[in-house]
Amino acid sequence: MQSTDLDTSVTRVEVDGDIATIIFNRPEKRNAMNDALVDALDVFFSKPPEGVNAVILRGEGGHFCSGLDLAEHECRKPIPGVYHSRNWHRVSELIEFGGLPVISVLTGAVIGGGLEIATSTHVRIAEPSVRFQLPEGRRGIFVGGGATVRVGRILGADRMREMMLTGRSYGAEDGLAMGLTHYAVAEGEGVPLARTLARRIADNAPFSNYLMINAISRIGDMSRSDGMFTESLAAAMSQSSDGAKEGLRAFLEKREPKFR
Repeated sequence: MQSTDLDTSVTRVEVDGDIATIIFNRPEKRNAMNDALVDALDVFFSKPPEGVNAVILRGEGGHFCSGLDLAEHECRKPIPGVYHSRNWHRVSELIEFGGLPVISVLTGAVIGGGLEIATSTHVRIAEPSVRFQLPEGRRGIFVGGGATVRVGRILGADRMREMMLTGRSYGAEDGLAMGLTHYAVAEGEGVPLARTLARRIADNAPFSNYLMINAISRIGDMSRSDGMFTESLAAAMSQSSDGAKEGLRAFLEKREPKFR
């Protein structure tokens, strides 16, 4: 592991070659989300360490993130509240669309804001201890970190509404069936699988990864005809890239491609 100057009071960053791991480090709070944690994510994803090609996101102490830290929650007036929510949206967009593939290892509490951060990542791995929940109705509040867009589009508005109204929680197998997670693994297998997948993804052609991260969900927001046209542009750009040239050479020479 390489040393890093990105550690904060609430996160720890480990860099192993071209793969970085961000660890939420508030175990005494079940890694509850506060402004300092959002700021730490902002700093990392605004300017990732040079040479990093994939990121793993996990929590210390058995929990991914238990949502908003209610002990630090402020009763904001409406206008500051809008700015606060929009900042969370901005940081989540950095995670989703910054260009780096992000794999999250989900254990224990993945609640409220924790689920909002998790659904900003591109590959999600759940261990048996995981609990997905949106309990805002029991707190007298409403989601503000992007759940109505990200979680709502995964589950559908109807199921998300029921989840919020009842405070119902889901485990790893339910989450897999519903699309909240892509892999359900045994206890302790999340991080090893994340490292395997991070290595595989980091070895892809960089521009192909960038297009997959930035184009697919945006095309989903478009009309059919606009999406088809945008797909053609992305395909044409990728096919003329150095990555495509190396991929074709490797295929013809019957070897693994080396994109970097």
